[in-house]
Amino acid sequence: MIPRYTRPEMGRIWSDENKFRQWLEVELAAGEALAERGEVPVEAARALRAHAAFDVSRIQAIEAEVKHDVIAFTTAVAESMAAAGQADASRWFHYGLTSNDVVDTAQALQVRQASSLLIAGLERLREVLKRRAFEFKDTPQIGRTHGVHAEPITFGLKLALWHEEAGRDLERLRAAAEEMRVGKISGAVGNFAHLDPDVEESICAHLGLRPAPVSSQVIQRDRHAHYVSALALTTALLEKIALEVRHLQRTEVREAEEYFSRGQKGSSAMPHKRNPVTCEQICGLARVVRANLQAAFENIALWHERDISHSSVERVILPDSTILTDYLLDKTTRLVDRLVVYPERMRRNLEKTRGLIFSGQLLLDLAAAGMLREKAYRVVQQHAMRAWEEEGDFRAAVAQDPEIGAVLSPGQIDRAFSLERQLRNVDRIFRRVFGDR
Repeated sequence: MIPRYTRPEMGRIWSDENKFRQWLEVELAAGEALAERGEVPVEAARALRAHAAFDVSRIQAIEAEVKHDVIAFTTAVAESMAAAGQADASRWFHYGLTSNDVVDTAQALQVRQASSLLIAGLERLREVLKRRAFEFKDTPQIGRTHGVHAEPITFGLKLALWHEEAGRDLERLRAAAEEMRVGKISGAVGNFAHLDPDVEESICAHLGLRPAPVSSQVIQRDRHAHYVSALALTTALLEKIALEVRHLQRTEVREAEEYFSRGQKGSSAMPHKRNPVTCEQICGLARVVRANLQAAFENIALWHERDISHSSVERVILPDSTILTDYLLDKTTRLVDRLVVYPERMRRNLEKTRGLIFSGQLLLDLAAAGMLREKAYRVVQQHAMRAWEEEGDFRAAVAQDPEIGAVLSPGQIDRAFSLERQLRNVDRIFRRVFGDR
């Protein structure tokens, strides 16, 4: 069992303290890049690096008066420089920059921090899915289409399917995170009126970012929509897993259920209840991330070179989406890790229809043996519908049918109802998904 863990790191990434810390880092990197070019005194850049500081409560107090967060930030930093006896050096703080040079570039740093946690969470989920897939690789289970018994699978195949999708989610998240790893120091309308492009390149390189090839006052928000889309797709998989467990935990099915701890209670009125509350929470919160994607798409179209309609939205959807995705990855990983599986119940459910699930194979074998397909379908369906309606023994009825007996020997009929034959390619599928381990 993997240990329970909490992730305060993700919340800290989106705290005011860390946001202003990243703003400060962008400002200091800008000062140092300009000092290298001789546009800012080297002593001033060094003094800023050594003494520039801020206090969140002071920034908030200034903002309450000036109604501008970046001005409040720069004012608070200037006060810290004055307190350190370095007031003159503060002349070069925020030199040549506009607000969004700092805000957008620093946001890229926050997204990079958040993405590292999310990527680690997805990798952890895949490890658990892989382990449990091999654990149940050969555990027969009825496959269902439209919620109705179809043909046999193994429970391991279901887990392997989720593992493979999680791999695609990981690739998408990495690509979206890389697309977000850009900064911009191009000024108020993106034309580099006050600083040259090579200054932007130097600042971004110092921060581990790439410069956006072209920007307005902001980095274009299709990048952000792509990123939230990757989160929405990831949480859609987590919902898929949780929804499947919810179905399998139904009393009539009871092939698997989420872990129910000692002392846990499922209902205030019914002591017997063991409800899939974790799964339901996963399914519910995944909807919030998907809803945030719509807001991210709405942020793409802004007035001319920029308005701020996207800014207030992102203060909600980026922290909420990354925090929720991180939380749901943890929840789903522990759900799968501790999932209680009932192989004997799976086997009983598989055999519940007394061979009906082999009707497709019987149809194929009759056609291969010489019976016209339309006739074979009619013969098999007649027995199948009678078995459905009367809860009869489909296999026994087939064995006694003279039309079928005239085409298939008893051994061939046995083979048509062979579970091993249905599952003979499971190992090959696993090699496709996992390689040779």
